[in-house]
Amino acid sequence: MAGFRARMHHQTLIIGAGIAGLLAARSLQDAGARVTVLEKSRGLGGRLATKRVGDAVFDQGAQYFTVKDPRFAAWVDCWETAGVVARWPDGERMRYVGRPSMTAVAKVLGEGLDIKREHKVTAIGSCGDHWCVDVENHGCLRAERIILTAPVPQALALLKAGEFTLPEALATRLAAVSYDPCLALLVTLGGRSRLPAEGVRREAGAIRWAADNQAKGVSPNVAAVTLHLSPDFSTEHYGRTDAEVLDLVRAEAEDLIGAPIAGATLHRWKFSHARVTDPEPFIWLPKVRLGFAGDALGGPRVEGAALSGLALAECVKAELARGLA
Repeated sequence: MAGFRARMHHQTLIIGAGIAGLLAARSLQDAGARVTVLEKSRGLGGRLATKRVGDAVFDQGAQYFTVKDPRFAAWVDCWETAGVVARWPDGERMRYVGRPSMTAVAKVLGEGLDIKREHKVTAIGSCGDHWCVDVENHGCLRAERIILTAPVPQALALLKAGEFTLPEALATRLAAVSYDPCLALLVTLGGRSRLPAEGVRREAGAIRWAADNQAKGVSPNVAAVTLHLSPDFSTEHYGRTDAEVLDLVRAEAEDLIGAPIAGATLHRWKFSHARVTDPEPFIWLPKVRLGFAGDALGGPRVEGAALSGLALAECVKAELARGLA
């Protein structure tokens, strides 16, 4: 990171504005800490993602979330009261969706936070008593502590680029974390979908999940269906073009949807689902003030990522209170 001049000094930098990063930032800021979130994209929420294609609107990432833990339930209750989420019926369990779409949760969590969008971090290194974070087109930022909520392979790559070496045992643990990709095919229709309002999950075939965004209330004016393709299919065909992927699944998709596909856009989720996770809910290295949080630690679900971010924030707040962090 030589040659860059650190132009700002932040108490805590959080890398990634998914739900783990946003909840960690909100919890720390509410406790009086000075926090800045760096997000490489224009939007917030990570896989709580919504995409507009013309007049069609798609929830393209997480389609819903469930709640088991009372710590997360307390947040969800507040969001439900505020109209940010709503219950989405299922015969077996209660599911929640964002209103008007899944990004609503991230937008509410981001209110009042110092979030730098389109700030792509390229390297993170130790510079004596502080961290230096190289941000593409924005120079180098300084911070007293770093919280990494990006997918673990990306987080490790940033530390490697900054020539920071983790303890060997921890590096081995984190190197074992792995993810399945997911190809999300966003299709508009030439007719009305016959998909049920609660969506369809399948165990066989190329299509793992299908949801009608119009029935879901996300795309009120246009029939817009999200198709999540299976991990095996997504791994095998990840590098194919939008048209090639559509050709491979068109017959299966139209049979499932019950209407012809008029148009399609492909979104690639490289780190969609944590297949091999770390056993701890978060990682915090107090001597260097470096932490890791996310669904690869808290559990491969929205709730798991949320709890991971909250747990790490609680750890940092406790150390701040004792004057240790």
